[in-house]
Amino acid sequence: MSQGRKAAERLSGKIVLITGASSGIGEATAIDYLEATNGDIKLILTARRFEVLKTLKGKIAKDYPKASVHIETLDVTRTETIEPFIANLPEEFKSIDILINNAGKALGSDAVGSIDTEDIRGMMDTNVIGLIAMTQAVLPIMKAKNSGDIVNLGSIAGLDAYPTGSIYCASKFAVRGFTHSLRKELINTKIRVFLIAPGLVETEFSVVRYKGDKNAADSVYNNLEPLSAEDISDLIVYSTSRRQNTVVADTLIFPTCQASASHIYRETI
Repeated sequence: MSQGRKAAERLSGKIVLITGASSGIGEATAIDYLEATNGDIKLILTARRFEVLKTLKGKIAKDYPKASVHIETLDVTRTETIEPFIANLPEEFKSIDILINNAGKALGSDAVGSIDTEDIRGMMDTNVIGLIAMTQAVLPIMKAKNSGDIVNLGSIAGLDAYPTGSIYCASKFAVRGFTHSLRKELINTKIRVFLIAPGLVETEFSVVRYKGDKNAADSVYNNLEPLSAEDISDLIVYSTSRRQNTVVADTLIFPTCQASASHIYRETI
């Protein structure tokens, strides 16, 4: 049997919850799960932008008519809404098999001493507090059936801190620590915990970081070829489709022009 067929069989019928699913890595991950299973999967797609989720659901319905998709507005920084959201999921989506903690952001690029307090809160609340709250809400479901996968999106910034990124780096170091601790806590279960840490990926991420300044966002990727959202989603689907006894525990993924957070080769033109 081919590797693709084996992966499809392992993922078939699974319930996958993806945060930050309206664009970028979240959207690409939803599509990759559909492609890997020929639509034989159940997706819970959440984000702050419900209209964008509606458009995505319509596209999925057209391309993968067998798929079941539930969409709902969810802002992970509003942690008081997370447990009610999980409790009120439709019956066919309640037994979550895979959680993709994808929602995250960077805001600004400022040196310590001039960082906006709201930017600090925005990054910590989304990247750390929201991720932890989502995990705590879903984990009892997985513990009850002694199975499940938790995928946390980290970053090279969680390994290699760089100037003017102190808060974002701190948040991703926190994600790394939380993920490794959680994996050790669950060592006597069949719940797997994954950390995927990308380097440069071209998505809306930089536009958000530079608060809509498209020129500043584009300059991040000048004269190089970054990763795409699909490069990361492919790795997520690959990792969660391994045999149950296999954990692709901690993956750092770069474009070929990158060797660390700040060691990046740009072609001269």
